[in-house]
Amino acid sequence: MTHPVAAVIVAYRSRPHLPSCLAALDGKVEQAVVVENTPGELPDPELQDRFPWVAWINNDSNRGFAAAANQGISATSAPNILLLNPDCELHSGLAELVAECDAAGVAGAGGLLEGSDGSAQVGFFARSLPTPTTLIFEVLGVNRAWRRNPVNRRYRLLGMRLDVACDVQQPAGALLLLRRDALAAVGGLDERFHPAWFEDVDLCKRLRDAGFRLRYNPAAVARHAGGHAVATLPLQARLLAWYGGLLRYAEKHFSGGWFRCVRCAVLVGLVSRTLYFLARARRAQAARAYWNSARLVRSGFPSLS
Repeated sequence: MTHPVAAVIVAYRSRPHLPSCLAALDGKVEQAVVVENTPGELPDPELQDRFPWVAWINNDSNRGFAAAANQGISATSAPNILLLNPDCELHSGLAELVAECDAAGVAGAGGLLEGSDGSAQVGFFARSLPTPTTLIFEVLGVNRAWRRNPVNRRYRLLGMRLDVACDVQQPAGALLLLRRDALAAVGGLDERFHPAWFEDVDLCKRLRDAGFRLRYNPAAVARHAGGHAVATLPLQARLLAWYGGLLRYAEKHFSGGWFRCVRCAVLVGLVSRTLYFLARARRAQAARAYWNSARLVRSGFPSLS
C-alpha cells in the first residue's frame, strides 16, 4: 500500500546496494529520489528502466549527506519524508511510522534495523542525544572498552525493549520518517556537517529543542548492511569526517567550557591511538593518519565561524 511518503536516498559509491533497496521500497511510497553524490557516476540505465518511478539527481561532486538530503527533500512534495540509506532493505510497510508522525507533536519516527545476520543493531537504531560526557567517553575509547558502563548504557539505550514503541531522542537517520513541516520549522539538515556524521544527531537535537517528539516503532523493519561507503574512504578521510562532525556538534550545542573539554579529549584520544599504532608493526600509515588528525584538531579544526 502506498503512503503519502517521499523517499530520499543519498548514494555514495552505493551502486551494488541500490537494486535491493529500491526493489524493497517499490509500492510503499508516493515518490522516491536518489541523489547521486559519487563524482562521475551516472545512474545505471538498467536501474532507471527497472524503477521508472524513481527520480535521479546527479551531483558532480560529493556535496555531503546533509546537502544531498536537502536536495532530495526539495525535489519532492509528499507531506512525509523517508530518509533511507541505500544499504537499507525495507522488510515492512510504512503505515506504523506514518501513524506515529500523524500524532500531535511528533516530528519523526524510526524503526528497527537489523544487521546482515538478522540481529538487531542495538545501540545504533535508537540512542539518546550525546552529552559532553558521552562524547568524551567515545573519543577516549571508554565506551568501546567498557561497553556497559552507565554513560554508554544511557547513550546507546542498551536496556530498551525492542518490541515496544516509545519516544526516543535520536532515531537513526538510516531509516527515519520525518514530517515535512517539522523539517521546514528547523530549517532542514545543517549542510555544514560535511561529508557525513552527526548531521542526523544535530537534526534530532534541533527538532527536540523546537518542542517536537521523536518515536521508535518496531513494526517498521529494515535490513541494514552499514558502513558500505565509509569502507571505501582512506583512513585519514574517515577520521576527519567523524571527528569533524563530532566537534562541530559539540561546538554548536555545548557551552564553551564543555566544548573545550571534548576537544581536549579528542586530542588525547588521537595522540594515544597514534602511539598505539606506532608500537605495532607495519601500522605506520595508520599512526600517521591519527597524528595528522591530532594536528588539525590542535590547530582549531573545525570551526563554525
